[in-house]
Amino acid sequence: QVQLVESGGGLVQAGGSLRLSCAASGSIFSINTMGWYRQAPGKQREFVADINNGGSTNDADSVKGRFTISRDNAKNTVYLQMNSLKPEDTAVYYCHAQILVTAYTRMDYWGKGTLVTVSS
Repeated sequence: QVQLVESGGGLVQAGGSLRLSCAASGSIFSINTMGWYRQAPGKQREFVADINNGGSTNDADSVKGRFTISRDNAKNTVYLQMNSLKPEDTAVYYCHAQILVTAYTRMDYWGKGTLVTVSS
């Protein structure tokens, strides 16, 4: 069994910063892509950023220049540094990972989410 546990959400004023973390644990052979999605109230879940095991990243246009994704492969952990936060960044942020549970079996896992609230 694999678990993704997020931390680091909270309440921050516009212009402030937060750092999210997501640690994967359990029966893990290796981890391919790790990333972050978010879901604002009344909206669909949307892609924020991801990073593969080689360190290549992708970012949504809405967060370019403000958010930075990184990972520590030794700790099976992905981070999202969020700077210059805006009220429209308010959402539940979900960690996602593509994990090889065996050499031949790849599965997608989601964390339970962490709430980020940006006040104006």
